[in-house]
Amino acid sequence: MNRDTAGHWLQRIRALELPPRVRIMNVCGGHERSISMAGLRSALPSNIELIPGPGCPVCICPEEDIFEAIQLALQEDVTLVAFGDMLRVPVNVPRSDARSLEEARARGADIRPIASPVEAARIARSNPDRPVVFFAAGFETTTAPTAALLVEGVPDNLFILLSGRLTWPAVAMLLASGAPGFDALVAPGHVATIMGPEEWSFVVEQHGIPAAVAGFTPESLLAAMYSTLRQLLEGRRFLDNCYPEVVRPGGNRTAQRQLLQALTVTDANWRGIGVIPASGFAINSAYQAHDARREFPSYADAARKRAGEMPPGCDCAKVVLGRIYPNECRLYGRACTPRHPIGPCMVSDEGACRIWWASGVREPAAAQAQVASS
Repeated sequence: MNRDTAGHWLQRIRALELPPRVRIMNVCGGHERSISMAGLRSALPSNIELIPGPGCPVCICPEEDIFEAIQLALQEDVTLVAFGDMLRVPVNVPRSDARSLEEARARGADIRPIASPVEAARIARSNPDRPVVFFAAGFETTTAPTAALLVEGVPDNLFILLSGRLTWPAVAMLLASGAPGFDALVAPGHVATIMGPEEWSFVVEQHGIPAAVAGFTPESLLAAMYSTLRQLLEGRRFLDNCYPEVVRPGGNRTAQRQLLQALTVTDANWRGIGVIPASGFAINSAYQAHDARREFPSYADAARKRAGEMPPGCDCAKVVLGRIYPNECRLYGRACTPRHPIGPCMVSDEGACRIWWASGVREPAAAQAQVASS
């Protein structure tokens, strides 16, 4: 059998003599989408549990940042641009107020979805007499291009409302908790492409947990899972790179230099989780002329910074941390659906709840268990 096929890796995994339960966490929302859409959970032995982790930037973007973006778009004469997923993320406000950027746009705010930071610069250049605010929420894969915009030069009328996060500190927090909830880790390929695979070596070196970097095809994901399972069985621990065609040792040095030049690493709030040390980015003083938080009046609401700021009954934070599966949320499939999302995990294409729904899981876990037992 061809070593490059998913069937090859499935066959090798099935041949392993595994313990009764093995939990593998995938950090990346793109990984979770590939796993769910390819049906890998049903193809793998039943004792292997694949746990979606904190890899959805839309899901963890703190409520106060979204609220700030909404108010800035409504109160100031600006054009606000953001990645498309961000427009539908709800915040907790009275029914009479705009609860998302999408609702603010319906009320007359000039809000436009974009797919890349380059589009923000293009819109600013096309409207030189109008301030353009880029609400830049995301992990390293989108924050690095945002830093590149600043370093390489942006129009004078473009301002950044930054809500960037680093991926690895959330995993470090889980591991430091003493109950991480997983036995092996599949690390995100696109983040490792920029920051280098070495960024994930702490998982192995400090915590003795097998780890492998994976791409987004079933073949690469299964190869990474096989590597971590072999490490568990053989008592070996190392960081394996199962995405070598893209991920190189040291990562993208140019992108890293631009991140360091334009941004500063700082403590940051994660929605529903709380402040994680050294997990966020802030625009440094050299580029403060393009910092929206310095250019415009503050619409920050300190009361929104407390941990657990999710809608009542929403368990998105537990889903993000891998504590429960998406359909174990109390609202999943009941009050919360992609058409009417309550929590952020049902909004984004990288949110585990939205991914599970799209892959055909339409019933809450309790309902499925009841059907199975009847």
